[in-house]
Amino acid sequence: MSAAGPRHPDARVARVVDFFEQLKPADLARLPQVYSADARFKDPFNEVQGQAAIRAIFEHMFATLGEPRFVVHDILVQGEQAFLSWDFHFRAPRLGPGLQTIHGATHLLLAADGRVAQHRDYWDAAEELYEKLPVLGALMRWLRRRAAA
Repeated sequence: MSAAGPRHPDARVARVVDFFEQLKPADLARLPQVYSADARFKDPFNEVQGQAAIRAIFEHMFATLGEPRFVVHDILVQGEQAFLSWDFHFRAPRLGPGLQTIHGATHLLLAADGRVAQHRDYWDAAEELYEKLPVLGALMRWLRRRAAA
């Protein structure tokens, strides 16, 4: 794990956190060590099953975003489940010249062998992404103000 990230005594979860915080394109070959063969993955844009489909999501991330990296802040483990809070940093010229950050969380269900059987990411696509787009962002911010109490 990175010096900035938390340390956790559960070796299964520590291995997953380390994988994400150190993730580079070459590390995708190690995906079968982290995810079970029929693992499920879901986030606001994807819902897939199997290592090949999960790998395709990460390949797309590396192909479309500059300098993507995860920083895990909090880790909670109870039995075969883990909950991680994180920041995802990346560059995307369509969103502006600077570093972008998405704040999110992940719920993991671990298989008996310690690999990830289910991975679900939670983050607000409207706030974290759509509101940063030039035209759509103005509309999303207006809608948020109108819906606020």
